[in-house]
Amino acid sequence: MKFDFRGIRFSTWLYFLGFSVSTMVLLGSLLILLLKPYYRNDRIRTIDALSDTLEALLRNDDVKRSDIDSAARAVIGNNVCAIIYNENGKDIYYPPDSLGQLCMLDKEISVGEEAFIIKEEPLKMIELIKKENPFSSTIISPYADLEMILYGKQIRSNLSNYYLILNTPLEPAESYIDFILNQYVYIALIVIIIALIVALFLARRISSPIVKMKNEANKLAQGNYDAKFETNSFSEINDLASTLDDATQKLSKVNELRKDLVANVSHDIKTPLTMIRAYAEMIKDISGDDPQKRNEHLDVILQETEYLNKLVSDMSELSKLQSGVLELKRDNFDLKECTDNVVLLLSKVITEKNVKLVLDYDDCVVYADEIKISQVIYNFLSNALKYSDPDSKITIRIRSDEEKVRVEVIDNGNGISAEALPYIWDRYYKVDKNFNRSVNSTGLGLAIAKAILEAHKARYGVESVLNEGSTFWFELNRDYEDEDR
Repeated sequence: MKFDFRGIRFSTWLYFLGFSVSTMVLLGSLLILLLKPYYRNDRIRTIDALSDTLEALLRNDDVKRSDIDSAARAVIGNNVCAIIYNENGKDIYYPPDSLGQLCMLDKEISVGEEAFIIKEEPLKMIELIKKENPFSSTIISPYADLEMILYGKQIRSNLSNYYLILNTPLEPAESYIDFILNQYVYIALIVIIIALIVALFLARRISSPIVKMKNEANKLAQGNYDAKFETNSFSEINDLASTLDDATQKLSKVNELRKDLVANVSHDIKTPLTMIRAYAEMIKDISGDDPQKRNEHLDVILQETEYLNKLVSDMSELSKLQSGVLELKRDNFDLKECTDNVVLLLSKVITEKNVKLVLDYDDCVVYADEIKISQVIYNFLSNALKYSDPDSKITIRIRSDEEKVRVEVIDNGNGISAEALPYIWDRYYKVDKNFNRSVNSTGLGLAIAKAILEAHKARYGVESVLNEGSTFWFELNRDYEDEDR
């Protein structure tokens, strides 16, 4: 398989590796730039702390041997050479020298215009300390070409005055720097190798589910709705997988609905056109001179034409509602009176099927588009009549409270299966799938009702049990419009 250098796996690996290398380069640069300043500041802090420690020792009248040993360890451990003189220039404390050749106390130094050796001419150093207490000066070691600090301080005690002199490098030796940098290079190489391996593992772990999703998405793009998107430990990938699975199911359903739509529209348009053509030919060839038969045939043609007209009108209205072009004409109206008018329109069908209609109303006024809400109730009731058996019962119930009005149309008909319930609001969706055409129905009633209710921002739904009946309902807010405004 050809390796994809622009793929997510290689890119993720490259990003991780680049991040690791750039981090190590940044740390190395900071090490080179900050090593000397940090060392200098550390030496100055060490001198201050050590001078305080030795000063406390000299001020103590009851000096113990352990205190002296502790001071000596502090001097040696901090890479400092030190000496303490009394007022007469006699050294009273000279701990072991940890600097060796770097210690400048026994070598010639230049302070200002004067050059001298501290251990041979301590009084000159004492005079400098008396003039500037504490005394601090930067000198250059001729042995290592390093900056060093010479520090002196006068310490007053009950018995006498003492003069503390300290000396230490202000920057690390070049050999010390070279050692650190050489070690850092080895450490950096090891870290980069480990980062390369870890980056490869992480890149594979992160990219694998995405690569699998891409492969499944390719199947989906080719019309294979059996594609499955696996979840992973990453929540974002899990969310994406869930979204794609949901989209796959919806696309599958849309594809099924598209087939149903084509079949239904083709059937619903072709059937009346066939009838119109057939009866027109019959009039022309057979019943043209027979007034009774001619009128019967013309009635069929008119009926089929009316059906086609209703089909086109319903499709146009649904399109307007779903696109938001149609403007609602809201006003206060009596919902009970509106429902009675719908019942009156369907009274012929109710009588023909001998359906017992129960009207259970609360008196209420709502603020909505009366014509559109009438259409919703009409579609719910005609749907209930369509699927109810003769001599059955249908109930229209209206309940209201201070905030909402709920309208329910309850039948004891065929009911709807749980699998079909989510899709009955789709245009041309039919539960029986037999494509039986009704002269009075275009198959768009529930889709139009859904669009009207959503335009009103109303809650709606259906509750149904197969072979027991269904309850279609919707709720409107009791938003009165003040007629005096």
